[in-house]
Amino acid sequence: MVNAILIGLVAGIGILDERIFGATLFGRPIFLSIFVGLILGNLKQGIIIGAQLELVWMGIAGIGAATPPDYVTGGVIGTALAIMSGKGIGIALAIAVPVAVLAQSLGILVRVINLYFSHKADGYAEKANFKGVTLMLWIPAFLFFLSTFIPTFLAMLLGATKINIIVNAIPKLILDGLTVAGNLLPAVGFALLLDMLFSKKMMVFFFLGFLTASYFKVDITAVALIGTCIAIILNTFFSSSTSQGNGKENGDDELNTLTEGDIDIE
Repeated sequence: MVNAILIGLVAGIGILDERIFGATLFGRPIFLSIFVGLILGNLKQGIIIGAQLELVWMGIAGIGAATPPDYVTGGVIGTALAIMSGKGIGIALAIAVPVAVLAQSLGILVRVINLYFSHKADGYAEKANFKGVTLMLWIPAFLFFLSTFIPTFLAMLLGATKINIIVNAIPKLILDGLTVAGNLLPAVGFALLLDMLFSKKMMVFFFLGFLTASYFKVDITAVALIGTCIAIILNTFFSSSTSQGNGKENGDDELNTLTEGDIDIE
């Protein structure tokens, strides 16, 4: 019961990231799984599973009115039940991905309900009722908290006694297939991320890092540090070239370029 409450709190607080805490990335699976591992007494496995789930969902982002899969609920429940069952990443993926999709529908329902409180806040604002506006802003956050806390809490109560029975009933062939899928799904996460970031100008740097890691057997951390150095060098080089070019063209009027441009303020 205590573990179920604690893990439910982890999920409930995690969903509040980007809602009342700002974009702290606290709600990402790689972070929340650490706390799940600590609560269940297996920190190492929590980190391993959280990192694997993060690779799956690293390209997921809510853009505009689109509601992405609830990776907070899916990640916490998947990690917890995988640790409790002792079956590793195969079970984590088998549970986390469908749970995230199902929890997405619950998140949509909460957003629909929150529209009511948004309109109520508008009414209170017109009457200069600041306490009413504050209350209407906190209720939606509390509903988001409940939308993850309750499913996670109930899943832990169910999983504490029955998860091993369910897992043992799954054929080994399916578990092996899920493990293989777990090794492939990170590629999907990278593909989603690259779909947003990839451009013709940056393509050469991506392949440079890939070739460095593949053919020269350089550690990924070293590749990242080399890339950081290259970025700083290029930024310094082009910034100095741009400033020199502006100085030659504008002479003593360089100061005016800080306030005058192509945009007509009027």
